[in-house]
Amino acid sequence: MQKKITIYTDGACSGNPGKGGWGAMLMYGSAVRELSGHSPATTNNRMELTAAIEALRALKEPCTVDLYSDSSYVVNAFREGWLDRWQRNSWKTAAKKNVENTDLWKEILEQTARHRVTFHKVKGHSDNPYNNRCDELARQAIQK
Repeated sequence: MQKKITIYTDGACSGNPGKGGWGAMLMYGSAVRELSGHSPATTNNRMELTAAIEALRALKEPCTVDLYSDSSYVVNAFREGWLDRWQRNSWKTAAKKNVENTDLWKEILEQTARHRVTFHKVKGHSDNPYNNRCDELARQAIQK
């Protein structure tokens, strides 16, 4: 039986593009693990994706995961079928343009293939303490 993990993620950028950071919280029972990192030159969307990738990568075995993000970009790519269409269209959008951040989309697909992941959208900068903590981790990482 797979472990059930709850993950919250967030990305941030000082300028877009600019210096970026990401934060994640992994929760299993009463155990909580916080992760964060930064990039000197990036975009907000890349940091949102990186947060989810790094959180999933940190899991040492296949798990059932509820992943919460305030990024419509990340959540909708899975929930609205964008990724399926992009792959069928050789990583082209409906407008026949190259999909941005293809390297990270391919990486998140590898990570989600290892687990049973359900993506959930949360409202950013509101009353969710876990999302707020991830935002704090991401913003602190920018300063590194």
